[in-house]
Amino acid sequence: FQDTMMRCRYSAIPVIAAPHGMTLGGGCELTMHADRAVAAAETYIGLVEFGVGVIPGGGGSKEMALRASDLFRKNDVELNVLQEYFLTVGMAKVATSAYEGFDTGVLQKGRDIVVVNKDRQIATAKQLALQMAEQGYTQPVRRKDIKVLGKQALGMFLVGTDQMEAGKYISEHDKKIANKLAYVMAGGDLSEATLVSEQYLLDLEREAFLSLTGERKSLERIQYMLTKGKPLRN
Repeated sequence: FQDTMMRCRYSAIPVIAAPHGMTLGGGCELTMHADRAVAAAETYIGLVEFGVGVIPGGGGSKEMALRASDLFRKNDVELNVLQEYFLTVGMAKVATSAYEGFDTGVLQKGRDIVVVNKDRQIATAKQLALQMAEQGYTQPVRRKDIKVLGKQALGMFLVGTDQMEAGKYISEHDKKIANKLAYVMAGGDLSEATLVSEQYLLDLEREAFLSLTGERKSLERIQYMLTKGKPLRN
């Protein structure tokens, strides 16, 4: 699935996503990896994998780290920016409209647009794709300039999850999942802030995702969601 998302992101032709309704998990990841998104106003979009015992494994975790990095500014407290994106994934936040999707970071201002008239959504998306092609679409270059904060961020996240568990706000397994996500979004336990590639983050993401799919409690959460249609707190 990671490879599919990256082929989408680095296609030789424009890729436009047209999300509407429930756009959760993989649907959200696909939207995030398209060149542009033409979202229906009534779009409920978010990365909800945490609720079934795993982290986003189709490039979603990587993409949130990348988007946080793109917002880092000189003299800003970069940890605060990264923490905001970490909490969006860790709390499985779902935007209740496409407009709110800009606030959670899954949609981007200046890149994605919202259409109120859903009957015009596909036509608008098609028109945008043709316009991008006619203007001379250039295939994007794979990113190797993503700033990750390493141990500085990882340490803060781990202290935070310890406190959340101690306060009975999250379970022991919630903490395990959150710590896996923290490791990915911090770029591992690098000793200092470093520029890394998308593939580096994808490798961390895949390793974390697969390790969680081998956890009994994660499998119980997946099974419960499939049979009951709601998350299990175990």
